[in-house]
Amino acid sequence: MSFQEKNIVASLSAFTTILFVYLLRVLQMIQTESFNATNLFRLWGIIALLAIVGTILLTIFTHIAGGIVHKIRTNEDPQIEDIQDERDQIIDLKGTRVAYTFSSIGVALSMLTFVFGQSPLMMFGSLIFFGILSQIVADVWRLTLYRRGF
Repeated sequence: MSFQEKNIVASLSAFTTILFVYLLRVLQMIQTESFNATNLFRLWGIIALLAIVGTILLTIFTHIAGGIVHKIRTNEDPQIEDIQDERDQIIDLKGTRVAYTFSSIGVALSMLTFVFGQSPLMMFGSLIFFGILSQIVADVWRLTLYRRGF
């Protein structure tokens, strides 16, 4: 697995976990009728902190574990080839395009919550949901492009 693929897998794992935690917490707030601005904004802060710290730590752990496995399997020191060529840049740009497209659709759907008479908190909550989901979709697309050998 290349350096970029390891980064994508780490990001995908982190954001999938974050989405699960976010959905679980929002459902708990709705069930206990504590879905208010204070709790939602606190959850946003936790999610942002998890996204930053979680992605960094998971990326570091992925590279360390990959290096250990490589050393055990081949008995050679692992070499990190983090050079990004044109192919890597194109794959990254295509993933970014997918993320922006999916995020834009999510923003439009979130705005429709006003049409259906929902509270502004529901719109803001769905914006965060679609933002995290767009990152996951983009990472899956990037990983698919790498696996295809594009």
